[in-house]
Amino acid sequence: MTNSTNLTPGEETLLRQSFEVAARAHRNGNHPFGAILVGPDGTVLMEQENAYNPLHDMTGHAERVLMTRASQQYEPGFLKDCTIYISAEPCAMCAGAIYWAGVGRVVYAMSESQLKDITGNHPENPTLDLACRVVFEAGQRKVEVIGPVLSEEAAALHVGVW
Repeated sequence: MTNSTNLTPGEETLLRQSFEVAARAHRNGNHPFGAILVGPDGTVLMEQENAYNPLHDMTGHAERVLMTRASQQYEPGFLKDCTIYISAEPCAMCAGAIYWAGVGRVVYAMSESQLKDITGNHPENPTLDLACRVVFEAGQRKVEVIGPVLSEEAAALHVGVW
């Protein structure tokens, strides 16, 4: 796994695009989380807002829902060369979804521990302070992880929300 936090300007743009999706999620009445799936050639394939509302789905995390959609549309052989850009580090559930879908690379902004500091023990986000790298290391295939990066920008999305 890669612990580097050096992103190319194009990768910074893609990560910031996940922030735009997160901001849109909040405007739409959801928690401010967003994720985008990018193909091997740099093309944005899908994006996903948090999907907590309207059904109060505690598993409606942006990256979990995105991975469900991606695994239904693409084969693991293709997804292994894709990258998911996420406004916050994937929780254990979402890291598992990324692993099972077969995505080969994760770039995230704010860490789970940073998120926990912001949300506290909010009943709609009882954050699992477990690094996604720990989840991926338990697997049988490599998932490259880059993050946290641009974490202060990502944290700003949560000001006044929790």
